[in-house]
Amino acid sequence: MAQSKQEAQRKSKAGEAAQAKQKQLETFSQAGENLLTTNQGVVIADNHNSLRAGARGPTLLEDFILREKITHFDHERIPERVVHARGAGAHGFFELTKSLVEYTRADFLQEVGLKTPVFARFSTVAGSRGSADTVRDARGFAVKFYTREGNYDLVGNNIPVFFVQDAMKFPDLIHAVKPEPHHEMPQAASAHDTFWDFVSLMPETTHMLMWVMSDRAIPRSYRMMEGFGVHTFRMINAKGVSHFVKFHWKPKLGKHALVWDEAQKVAGKDADFHRRDLHEAIANGDFPEWELGLQLIPEAKAESLGFDLLDPTKLIPEEMVPVQIVGRLVLNRNPENFFAETEQVAFHPGHVVPGIDFSNDPLLQGRLFSYTDTQLSRLGGPNFHEIPINRGVCPFHNFQRDGMHRMLVAKGQVAYEPNTLASGAEFRVDGGEQGFRSYPQEMESPKVRLRSATFDDHFSQASFFWNSQSPSEKEHIIAAFQFELSKLDSVAIRQRMVDNLAHVDSKLARKVADGIGIAAPDAKAAAGRAGFRNVRNKLPIESSAALSMEANANVPASLAIATRKVAILVANGVEIGAMRAVQTALQDAGATCRIVADQLGSVATSSGQQLTVDHTFTNMPSIMFDAVLVPSGAASAELLQRNGAAVHYVLEAYKHCKAICLIGEAAALLHSVGITGDGAGAAVPGVVIGTNDPAGRAQLAQDFIAAIARHRHFSRPDIDAVPA
Repeated sequence: MAQSKQEAQRKSKAGEAAQAKQKQLETFSQAGENLLTTNQGVVIADNHNSLRAGARGPTLLEDFILREKITHFDHERIPERVVHARGAGAHGFFELTKSLVEYTRADFLQEVGLKTPVFARFSTVAGSRGSADTVRDARGFAVKFYTREGNYDLVGNNIPVFFVQDAMKFPDLIHAVKPEPHHEMPQAASAHDTFWDFVSLMPETTHMLMWVMSDRAIPRSYRMMEGFGVHTFRMINAKGVSHFVKFHWKPKLGKHALVWDEAQKVAGKDADFHRRDLHEAIANGDFPEWELGLQLIPEAKAESLGFDLLDPTKLIPEEMVPVQIVGRLVLNRNPENFFAETEQVAFHPGHVVPGIDFSNDPLLQGRLFSYTDTQLSRLGGPNFHEIPINRGVCPFHNFQRDGMHRMLVAKGQVAYEPNTLASGAEFRVDGGEQGFRSYPQEMESPKVRLRSATFDDHFSQASFFWNSQSPSEKEHIIAAFQFELSKLDSVAIRQRMVDNLAHVDSKLARKVADGIGIAAPDAKAAAGRAGFRNVRNKLPIESSAALSMEANANVPASLAIATRKVAILVANGVEIGAMRAVQTALQDAGATCRIVADQLGSVATSSGQQLTVDHTFTNMPSIMFDAVLVPSGAASAELLQRNGAAVHYVLEAYKHCKAICLIGEAAALLHSVGITGDGAGAAVPGVVIGTNDPAGRAQLAQDFIAAIARHRHFSRPDIDAVPA
């Protein structure tokens, strides 16, 4: 009895201690408020607009609200990047193929043939370093040019527009898309309530949402991904004449994507899929290459475009301002040490050289402050520029001294300017002709916390993007919205989002709504909400082929299937005559072929030879390949047909719309489930069926190569009925 009483007292004290700790924590808890203040308690009147010199002017350094908000945001994560934490990088060069002396005085853009060393980094945005490569997300595309005049960083994404128009909203956007703070889930995913709550209340995000719900957000490879500077920059020539400029990186291998089911499976099978692909391609000598293109706009013509060039949620259709190809980027060397190079590289949109300058884009203006600030936290102090990967190839000198991790030993007593003690003569830098000079743009007044009315059109370019997509790409966007919104607990947020989509396209909104069990879209309801702007500009064109990945699937014949990976499924009794002919043709065209079977080791061919196996059905599934070849052989076909993993392998590739070649008896793998095709691929797009006849092998190989070159065959009927 006494023991029981002691036990009860012990439990009571333990409970009191737990309650005491809970009470202690509660004194530090902060509930939600309907009032917004600075960290000093000053009430914030406007949390959507940074302080500018005029509605279209540059952001002012005195904006203590913006600086406090972004400073806190920049220092939230230690030590990985707050955004773009997971990345892969490579060394290479940029070669100028067209002189830009007419537009800029930048040294590395003058002389055709000049090669400038570069380091490029690709990344996801929302996930941590431990997340998967193939999540649905925008991708960072940053290039550091080590020029003779200093480092120039072109820091962009694989999408030409962004979610928000003002840097003031960037921390809110990232807080919304990151794992929810009360339970730190979900990782590297936007399919949750806080993200869609935020974007449904911010109609300016609509255009970017269309891109992120498209196949652009699940690229097949970094090597098959476009890049964009996002913002409008300036180029200034030796005479002081300014042109606005948009930057484009166009991949030589074409623009290709995964399908959503495949992207999710790849994330589970190989979280490093994109990083591995980039590293292996460079190691194998298949150097990734992009063309650099520019859209150049004289300042006098900027206002005639029908939208504001300073608005980062807008793009310039290529049909209105053609992209001029001026150079090529080649990545030809992998890093020696991931941490020392890829992890420590510090990009900054403010790292520019003479002849390249900024616009008053309010998102860009905020980034010019934010990037320096975040490097101070992430890389430990102000001397991050002295880390080897960040050092320029040209000399640098100033009177900045000391600080954490200082590597250079500055000699002498002088750490100021002007001075006479350094050399005995007066040294003064006070307005000379040499070096960087900002463009002398006329400024507006007065200073205001106000967004320009020219930023108020939130939907017309989202509609433009939608109208530019192929039927299959539109279906993918609908499915992406349905998937994302179905993950939400809040029905009200789902409804608010489809109401917004009604201003993009009524059919899009209706189909999304039908799949997530909510009421029909209500465009009037969206128009009545705070943040909605009843402005809709009209472009001179209805759509742009450049915005469709499917319309731009073709690449030069020499690169049609370069670096594509083909799985060859085999079992004992396989006939290798036609297989070898097709395999040789594929490899001659630049593809990589791997033998895949039930077990490692070897299989016996019909002629008694031993064929070495590279992978198994389970350790290298179909999602790791771009196409599948199944050779003939009655015994082999029978064994494969009785092997569930082999049948699933082919059906999964079929469901993901990849090219498939079936020779002879191997056609039974698809015939058994009612799928047939003919030699021309007419019955089922992308399915090539041939025989072991030596006379037809050359044509069989060419048909298969042509099918692979299409990348995907989305017109296949009844895909949803395929059990894979």
